[in-house]
Amino acid sequence: MSEVSWLQAVLGGVLGLLVGSFLNVVIHRLPKMMEQRWKAECAELSGREAPAEERFNLMAPRSRCPHCGHQIGWHENIPVLSYLFLRGKCSACRKPISARYPMVEVATGALFAFCAWRWGWTPSAAIWCVFAAALVALTLIDWDTTLLPDDITLPLLWAGLIGSAMDWIGVPLANALWGAVAGYLSLWLVYWGFKLATGKEGMGFGDFKLFAALGAWFGWQALVPIILMASVIGALVGIGMKMNSSLREGGVIPFGPFLALGGITAMLFGPESILRVIGLA
Repeated sequence: MSEVSWLQAVLGGVLGLLVGSFLNVVIHRLPKMMEQRWKAECAELSGREAPAEERFNLMAPRSRCPHCGHQIGWHENIPVLSYLFLRGKCSACRKPISARYPMVEVATGALFAFCAWRWGWTPSAAIWCVFAAALVALTLIDWDTTLLPDDITLPLLWAGLIGSAMDWIGVPLANALWGAVAGYLSLWLVYWGFKLATGKEGMGFGDFKLFAALGAWFGWQALVPIILMASVIGALVGIGMKMNSSLREGGVIPFGPFLALGGITAMLFGPESILRVIGLA
């Protein structure tokens, strides 16, 4: 790695740590914001006045300790460093802080560093950083809530099409367009086939939109490698959780996180490498 590439990777990693800190807020708050919207819509449809609630969005209120309500100061919110300095505990009540917060920051920092190293300081690097950040957020939101918010999946889909049109992601626009179409329709058909055969819903509509977005970013040719990687990872995780008796009630495992991990793998190594790993190329 040249000195310039090394410096770009370091700066990209630092930016990623900061973005990762913000993603922790998105992962925690966006599902709650969606619930508030649903409550307001239900109240409006039923002719009732929506209950007054505290202003709640990605910016307000300030972050607090979930145990004691202590407001987190700026010096307690420095990515990774604050967690290490506080030894993983709230400065007020000394209750433990989840290790997932610094893990999200480190993962986002590593992905941003990779993008900066591979594409330099270019529009391609910027848009792939957006791709990585969106998939990190979607992975954990879906894992926590089994929701894949349209607020992220639809902009991700459009970003892929725009990136293709601007020649930032290396995928011809026709391939990206048909990738989005094939990604959505393939899982839509699986959903309805499974529902007609069993009377149950095997996945949510958010999975269709996420797979469509991945088709837009990588082209229709990458859909098979990505879905295979997602299925393999999902099967391994599901078996591990079953052996450890850690499955949720009803045995539900969201598929979105594994689709996202398949997309991250395709970004890091290329869709063709996935087929080589599983022995199909």
